[in-house]
Amino acid sequence: MARILSIDYGKKRTGLAVTDPLQLIAGGLATVATSELFDWLCQYVSREPVERIVIGEPRQPNGAPSENLQRVQQFVNRWRKAKPEIPIEYYDERFTSVLAHRAMLEGGLKKKSRQDKALVDEISATIILEDYMRSKKL
Repeated sequence: MARILSIDYGKKRTGLAVTDPLQLIAGGLATVATSELFDWLCQYVSREPVERIVIGEPRQPNGAPSENLQRVQQFVNRWRKAKPEIPIEYYDERFTSVLAHRAMLEGGLKKKSRQDKALVDEISATIILEDYMRSKKL
């Protein structure tokens, strides 16, 4: 089987998570500069089989689009044109940053680690992927 990769797309940084090849476990993969994301992903999918990509759909708590949605849509359109063989789909990412901070607190991370925004982004991507897997019962 191929992996499923998830993206927590940000204006400056993007968190990434991926499943194991059997799609049983989701784990953080990396945090990359958003300006380097497309090339980074192209390199990753050239060496690792990826079945699909799940990207967080940024929405406000009331369901309205967030300011980042347009940037995410531009990235999705670019990906679909360049790599149509690897589907990309949206998944609701509301509250993932809050859940990431909570997971860091419950995990006993020190305050300095909890302030690491790159780590928050990677954990958020992992939460998106775990939720997606649960919704699909993978």
